This record gives sequence, structure tokens and C-alpha cells, in this order.
Amino acid sequence: MLQFVKVLFDLTWFRTTHVSRLQIEMKNLSARFRPVRVLAAVFVFALVIVVGWIAWEPGVVIVDGRHDRGHNGIWLQHGWLGDDEWFIRNSKDDQIPHFRNTNQIAHLAALLRMNGISDVYPHLCPCSIDGNVAPADPAQVERFLDGFQGFRLMPWVGGVLGAQARIHNAKWRESFVGSITNLLKAHSRLAGVHLNIEPLPSGNTDYLRLLDEVKAALPSGKLLSVAAYPPPTRWQPVPDVHWDEQYFREIARRCDQLVVMMYDTALFDGKLYRGLMSSWTREVLAWSEGTQCLLGAPAYDDVYASYHDPKVENLKNALRGIHGGLGASSMLPKNYQGVAIYSDWEMDADEWETWRKECRMPDVAHPID
Repeated sequence: MLQFVKVLFDLTWFRTTHVSRLQIEMKNLSARFRPVRVLAAVFVFALVIVVGWIAWEPGVVIVDGRHDRGHNGIWLQHGWLGDDEWFIRNSKDDQIPHFRNTNQIAHLAALLRMNGISDVYPHLCPCSIDGNVAPADPAQVERFLDGFQGFRLMPWVGGVLGAQARIHNAKWRESFVGSITNLLKAHSRLAGVHLNIEPLPSGNTDYLRLLDEVKAALPSGKLLSVAAYPPPTRWQPVPDVHWDEQYFREIARRCDQLVVMMYDTALFDGKLYRGLMSSWTREVLAWSEGTQCLLGAPAYDDVYASYHDPKVENLKNALRGIHGGLGASSMLPKNYQGVAIYSDWEMDADEWETWRKECRMPDVAHPID
């Protein structure tokens, strides 16, 4: 009996001592390997992110012109319509002969016609603090219209909000609207006016009031085109240069054409910009209430501006992002008119080649109404 008790005691001692030690060792071993497991999980997660990033491509290369309707747009520089005082004031009076030359006008018209551009927005900004549109040279306007028959010419008017553009002031709006109508009556071949006020926060009711007043005063058959802002994005949470859906729709109901400025995003990577262009394309076409829409693409090199990196925001990335957005639908939306280039004075031979390769339909002439 005593022997049995002794054996039982020894077994109990062994179990409590050695098993406890084994459990402790196992816990210690587990604790030592826990950082390894965490690191392995982090590595796998990072690998998935990297592979996903490499595989993700929001842009699409299109070279058959399937998204080109031949009714694209472009912003033009001030010299094409501006008066002589503008040249003198900006120490550019030596350039007057170039802009007043009918051969130069014909050359520009031929270049734009060849590249499927039908809507042109020659700069007449900024307006005065009294609300008058920047002065144009009357003879030059008619000269330019002579050379641009078949195009829709809409002077680009407006200014900086709160500086020249005092849209909160009823007298200013009255003067501005009157100046626009006087310009269109003086030059009846102008197709309308292109309104651009910057910045313009989403929800600004003074701007809605201005659009209503301009639209009501336009001569019969004249168009109100608006330089519009793109939807909000997490990549640039600046409300002054983005319009939410409700406000975008309010603008669309009040005009005949939207030209959306899809640049100045401050993005640092081309793939992110292509992705943003793709999503913006789908959003603005869905939000524009059936109003004709041009998608603004950058062709400028503000290399020292914090809001723009030309290696990221350029014509090639913009077009590929737009193609990605348009490719999401089996048919082009009816309100999609085309792409608008910012701007003629920044376009070089390589960019025109990019435009023809990745936007235009090859070897097909596009008639311009």
C-alpha cells in the first residue's frame, strides 16, 4: 500500500513539474515566434497591395478614335481677340502683327480643323471691377470670325472671385451681363460666351443667380458655356475648386455646355491621375443633366506650381483616363461632346502628335457643323 502511494506521488510530482515546465516552454516558444507571425502577415498584406497596385491600370490606350466625335474644344490665348492696349500694357506690342495676320489666323484654323476641334474659347479675361468684359478689338474679332467660319467661337470671360468678379453685387452682375450681350450683338457671328470664374466654391448661390441672368439676357440662339469644376476627391479636399453632385446639377440646368476643368489636382503619380480622370469622366457625364459636356485635359507646364506636376497631369495621362471612364459604357453617352484642350499656347508638336494618336480617328475627316 505504501509502495502504491509512493508511485502515485511520484507520478503526480512528475506531471505537475514536467508538464508545467513543458507548458511554460511552449508559451515561451509561442511568444518568441509571435513577432515572426506578425511580420509574415504584414509581408503578405504588403505583397498583396504591391501586386494589386501593379495589376491595377485605370487608363486605357485607344488609338482607333472610337471616342472622338470631331467636336472637341480648346482654350485660346488673349491676343487673338484682345485690343491693342492689352498688348501694350503687358509689353507685348511687338506681337500685334502676328495675331492680326490673316495668314496666322488661317493657319490656326486649319490646325484646329484637322484635329477635330469645333469649339474655341478665346481669352477675354479678366473683366473690370465694374463688371465690363475685357476689351476686344472690333476689327480683329471680325477678322478672326472670317478665318474661323465653321467653328463655334465663344469668348472666354470672367475673372477672379472677389477681385474682378464681384458676383454677390447686383450692380456688378447687371454690368457684366450687359457687357456680354453688347459683345454678342456687336459681333453676331459669335456662337455665345464661355464663362469662367475662379475659384468658385460649391453651393455659391450668387453664381447660380448670375447664370440665370446671363441666360435670360442672351440674344436668341446664343450659347452659355461654363468652365465647370470636377467632383470632390479625397486626393484634393479643397472645396473652392470642386462641385458636389447637387451643385453640379444646378449649374448644368442653367447652361448649354459644360467644359469641366479636370486638372490642377496636385497628384504625384500618373496612375492615380488616370484613375481620377476615369472616375471623374463617369461622374460628370452622369451629373450633367443631359447638358453637352466637354472634358478638359491639361497640356501646360506650370512646373513650379504645387497644384500641378506636368509629368503627372499631361495630355497622355488625361486621355487614357478619359478612355478608361468612357469604356465603362457600351455606348458613348449622348451628352458627351468630346475633350477640351487647355491650352493652344501650351501645345507643342509632340502633344499634337499624342492628341492625333490617342484621340483622333486615323485617316478620317471629321466635318465641323
